[in-house]
Amino acid sequence: MKNFLFIPFSVALMAFMVHTVQGQDKLKSMPGYEHYISVAPKIRNSMVSGAMRVTWAEDGRSFEYVQNGNLFKYDVRKKTATELGEAPRPERRPFQRGPARGRQFPSAISPDGQWKAYTHERNMYLSTPEGADVLPITKDGNAENQIKYGIATWVYGEELGQRTAMWWSPDSKKIAFYRFDESNAKKYYVLYNQTQIQDSLEVEAYPKVGAKNLPVDLMVYDLDSKSMLTFDVRDGNPFEDGPMGTYLYGIDWTPNGTELMYHSTNRKQDVMELRAADPVTGKTRVIVREEWLDSFTKNSPEMRILSDGDRFIWASERTGFNNYYLYSIKDGFLNVITNHPFEVSNVVHIDEDKEVLYYMARSGDNHMKMQLHRVHFDGSKDERLTDPAFHHSIQLSPDGKHLIDVAETHNQPPFTQLVDAKGKVVDRLRESDLTQFEALGLKKVEVFTFTSADGETELHGMLHFPSNFDPNKKYPVILANYGGPSTNEFRESFTLPNGLTEFGFLVVDIDGRNVRGRGKRLLDQIYGNLGIAEQDDFAEGIKALYSRPYVDRDRVGVYGTSYGGTTAATCLLRHPDVFHAAVANSAVTDWRNYDNIYTERYMNLLENNKAGYEASSLMNYVENLEGELMIYYGTNDNNVHPSNSLQLIQALQKAGKSFEVQVGPDRGHTAVSMQRMMEFFIEHLVMRPQQKFVIARD
Repeated sequence: MKNFLFIPFSVALMAFMVHTVQGQDKLKSMPGYEHYISVAPKIRNSMVSGAMRVTWAEDGRSFEYVQNGNLFKYDVRKKTATELGEAPRPERRPFQRGPARGRQFPSAISPDGQWKAYTHERNMYLSTPEGADVLPITKDGNAENQIKYGIATWVYGEELGQRTAMWWSPDSKKIAFYRFDESNAKKYYVLYNQTQIQDSLEVEAYPKVGAKNLPVDLMVYDLDSKSMLTFDVRDGNPFEDGPMGTYLYGIDWTPNGTELMYHSTNRKQDVMELRAADPVTGKTRVIVREEWLDSFTKNSPEMRILSDGDRFIWASERTGFNNYYLYSIKDGFLNVITNHPFEVSNVVHIDEDKEVLYYMARSGDNHMKMQLHRVHFDGSKDERLTDPAFHHSIQLSPDGKHLIDVAETHNQPPFTQLVDAKGKVVDRLRESDLTQFEALGLKKVEVFTFTSADGETELHGMLHFPSNFDPNKKYPVILANYGGPSTNEFRESFTLPNGLTEFGFLVVDIDGRNVRGRGKRLLDQIYGNLGIAEQDDFAEGIKALYSRPYVDRDRVGVYGTSYGGTTAATCLLRHPDVFHAAVANSAVTDWRNYDNIYTERYMNLLENNKAGYEASSLMNYVENLEGELMIYYGTNDNNVHPSNSLQLIQALQKAGKSFEVQVGPDRGHTAVSMQRMMEFFIEHLVMRPQQKFVIARD
């Protein structure tokens, strides 16, 4: 139900409550539902993919693959396949549940299987794997002093990928672990089980933008000497938010176990060091230093240690594009391997005998068409081995003489071919089957380009059509974007149309200057500018469709979750001339509400960028609301806290604006149901798009 601007809020709230109760079951009677139910569930299985997964023989002369439930062996020299019989069923491995989002495993078994290290009630213990012979190795951790060992904070798990907080040395003689001091950290309180008779409370040390950080240390216990040592991770400086050592993560022992390696950054995250710590003296040293003072460094670059246990391949953006370098744990920098004006993506294979690196790079016709390259460790003889007209996924033979190449584009389905080391196609192995795709009348996704809001950068979008598309009709449009830094909406892997189109919409995905894979300097345009630069680009992407006669520029919606929720609300509030309805799920509404590691990485420190933080706050744009807004949040959200949505709700109420709220009782970081979302879009973009609301006069 529409809440009219002239209705008092108390009456509007009552109307909203009724609407919420009744609003989950209207979709079945709405336009487009029957067609959606008829077609959309079939889209996922509408293509029989031509992609193959193979298992290479160790000598590289043959490979096995499964087709239609049977196992085949392919002879590379003869180019023939032999059926071996029914394919064996894959062995079922016992399911191992990982830690919850933002959490760490509470224990770790030593490599020799003799010991278990674990954390309990904020202290570290050793025992046998079965739990006998318990030995406490710390004793001062407790809830009163808020010291804890062997466990990290939620933000370390969420933003730095720390799924463990303890690390065994390869010889099982030493255990390293975290020590956190949460005593001066501001806490956040999340109420759980609010639908039960008794609720419960989670208290989390969750440093937000500008708040005091949590002092963190790395410690190591020696089982032989029964001694404890704290590593000097800050070169003798006391903990502050400024110096290196503010964040410690990416931790593991060197292959020979003589040092503990870790990543270290300052709070601003414009300097990152890979360091090595001596478990005997506690001293640390720098192996690699990355510095990008205009914005931020990559927190966890790709790294592959070679079998000699000393040399490693290291990825760095130091030139403005991601490239590979050869380093030594002992001696540091050795040499440049690649120096491209485009991005390398990932290591595929390392032939250490020949000192040759195989890697994927964004060197195709556009940055989303991945290509296989081969280069010597010294940087010589770098060559591309694949066709730049396609996006490629590669399975290299062990001897490096052949590769299985799955090639595709956004509108050409995958096919698999056998290619030799010179890039010559040896055999075409499998094609995709689009019989069902075509029988359903599905339309291939279209890629379009447009100019960024900066007036010069070419960006990409993808347009999805319904199966019953009629170019003589006008269609409402929905933008389905995440929009966060270093993410991509445009892709060159074959893309099936978005099922939501079958309700009678065009669905569009748009890249802004937040895009990954086009170099550091382009991405830096969003630095300190979240919610402005990339969102302006999304609006420009929509405007680029205006010239198409079947696009209804007056009926444009947008939805998303998390950063996508921020995108949805921001688009509607900052560009009311472009967007007319939005569903904002679990949105960050003011970056000062979010954790400091993620936010300060992209927005700079608060004291350095107060104007940027203020400009991105959605509460400053509530007066712009002209279209229809649905806000959704979960009461259990310990990631993007409910305060984000509540602050926006409060600001909209004060501004006298009409909007809708959906709450997920006892739900976390998630989204409103697709059914309710589509009810909302159909109601406001299809059933009542032209309705005008006029304030009653006496």
